[in-house]
Amino acid sequence: MKTKEQIKVAAQNAFKNHLEFLSTGQIEKWVELFDNNGELEFPYGPKDFPKKVKGKQELFEYMKNFPKHFKVEFQNLHFHATEDPTLVIAEFTSEGNAISTGKPYNQKYISVVTTDTEGNILKYVDFWNPMVALEAIDAPLSEFVQD
Repeated sequence: MKTKEQIKVAAQNAFKNHLEFLSTGQIEKWVELFDNNGELEFPYGPKDFPKKVKGKQELFEYMKNFPKHFKVEFQNLHFHATEDPTLVIAEFTSEGNAISTGKPYNQKYISVVTTDTEGNILKYVDFWNPMVALEAIDAPLSEFVQD
């Protein structure tokens, strides 16, 4: 049986890997961080943007074009203490640009992530500002998920 500290480390490592895989365009590895029924939610997404993506196939289809649209480096990662070792609350920033326009994509994020005891992501709630992305790609965000 894992200790609370081991579970917390596994959850935080999954989050760190999430940032690494996205910034380096390793979308297949990113998807593998999720449980088979893992969810990604966007409470503040615009109307033409999905509110929730569930399951590895949907996660891949949603995120596969990220490396085509954005070149980013994630920085300033800060984990907030939680009572539940499977719960990760993280603040971080991104610095980069939209590839199609060259415009900056500098974002501030707050993420609330629930994992299982092995560190597989069950639910990822992504609090971000969609206006930053809209301004960077200069197109509807629905184009983000299209080829």
